[in-house]
Amino acid sequence: MKKILFVASEGVPFIKTGGLADVVGSLPKYIDKEYYDVRVFIPEYACMKQELRDKLQYVSHFYMDFNWQNVYVGIMEAVEGGVHYYFLDNKAYFSGSKVYNDDPRYEIERYSYFCKAVLSALPIIGFKPDLIHCHDWQTGLIPVYLKERFQGNEFYRGIKSVITIHNLKFQGKWDVKTVQNITGLSSYYFTPDKLEAYKDANLLKGGLVFADAITTVSNTYAEEIKTPFYGEGLDGLLRARSNDLRGIVNGIDYTDFNPETDKNIAARYNASNFRKEKVKNKRALQEELGLKADDKKMMIGIVSRLTDQKGLDLIAYVMDELCQDDIQLVVLGTGEERYENMFRHFDWKYGDKVSANIFYSDALSHKIYASCDAFLMPSLFEPCGLSQLMALRYGTVPIVRETGGLKDTVQPYNEFEGTGTGFSFVNYNAHEMLSAIRYAERIYYDRKREWNKIVDRAMAADFSWKVSAGKYQEMYDWLIG
Repeated sequence: MKKILFVASEGVPFIKTGGLADVVGSLPKYIDKEYYDVRVFIPEYACMKQELRDKLQYVSHFYMDFNWQNVYVGIMEAVEGGVHYYFLDNKAYFSGSKVYNDDPRYEIERYSYFCKAVLSALPIIGFKPDLIHCHDWQTGLIPVYLKERFQGNEFYRGIKSVITIHNLKFQGKWDVKTVQNITGLSSYYFTPDKLEAYKDANLLKGGLVFADAITTVSNTYAEEIKTPFYGEGLDGLLRARSNDLRGIVNGIDYTDFNPETDKNIAARYNASNFRKEKVKNKRALQEELGLKADDKKMMIGIVSRLTDQKGLDLIAYVMDELCQDDIQLVVLGTGEERYENMFRHFDWKYGDKVSANIFYSDALSHKIYASCDAFLMPSLFEPCGLSQLMALRYGTVPIVRETGGLKDTVQPYNEFEGTGTGFSFVNYNAHEMLSAIRYAERIYYDRKREWNKIVDRAMAADFSWKVSAGKYQEMYDWLIG
């Protein structure tokens, strides 16, 4: 039995701010229990829901030397969905009303503490992993500490590490002197071939240098991040480590996202009856949101963080033009104020066509996936993206830009070969996006049978975790031997 420990800053169902939590919460459930003992370590945040906190059991506690002090480390545990979770308890570091803090220096201190405390806790919980699977910069110090202070201890010898990049934009950077002080690492580690990058200390870089392997969440993104445009200053290092870098596309939980059993939607449906049943969801949503009731009108959905990364500037640029088309647009999400206000403005200006829902609601997101005909996701960069996978699952045709995971998961429609699961455009250009949307409109209105075949193929695509889990298992076997 091979032992794998996932370490991350969030994981469903306990705590979630984004796609990282979905991966950390879902992937372990799909790894083959016969051959692998997979456990998860996350912080115990005060902002976790009370009913989830009530599931936690006390395991043990100890004190550890960190940042020139003797610091408390509490360990809690829970079993959820057949997976064993451990939680790191320290009220001083994890008590805020939200998961992440706006002070980068403080973030570096608390996640440095988290990395050291997780490693220190392993002998106490009696779990010696063959491999530690780290996620994003918050766990970047684990591979570093493993090779540095823990290597001298017999218990830690031979433990391998892999780090997964979910979003390269966030790296955990601060000045070298402060980080050296907090982490207790010697100056040997703060050189350009290790943790130092452009005069700063960089925790993600530490993980990328010292981990035994690196993964990211799609094949295309794995190639893109070796280039200056997508590499966020680390492209040189990623090129140097390209033999140890692989892309494995994320999956989604096919039990949570299933139009046949979804409790959030007005009418359940599947691949064989969607032609009749899916439209009932559109009717219900039009009524709920005060849009003009019309079965035949093409409805386009957007469920997104409202930021530049998600291509919102492209949408803003052609929004007036798009609203002249015979469509309805349903938006759900929060983010930058200018985009929130832009959608509110168009909701006011074209009330029967545009519905701006500037908040987040899990239930409404499911309704949008089930009701819309198409789903718009014109990202500037997209490591993997989960929304387009949910859209495919619900037979809502994605319109995407060919970048990262969007390129790997959405096959562009080819009317001559009768292939494809969505529509795409290549250049980051508002009018190129608009012409992709209008091409989709044309097929939807003038060639309905063709459109329904695209939906058939979309719903037949398999992006369940089963497929991705198999690829992770191959990598674990390759590393552990």
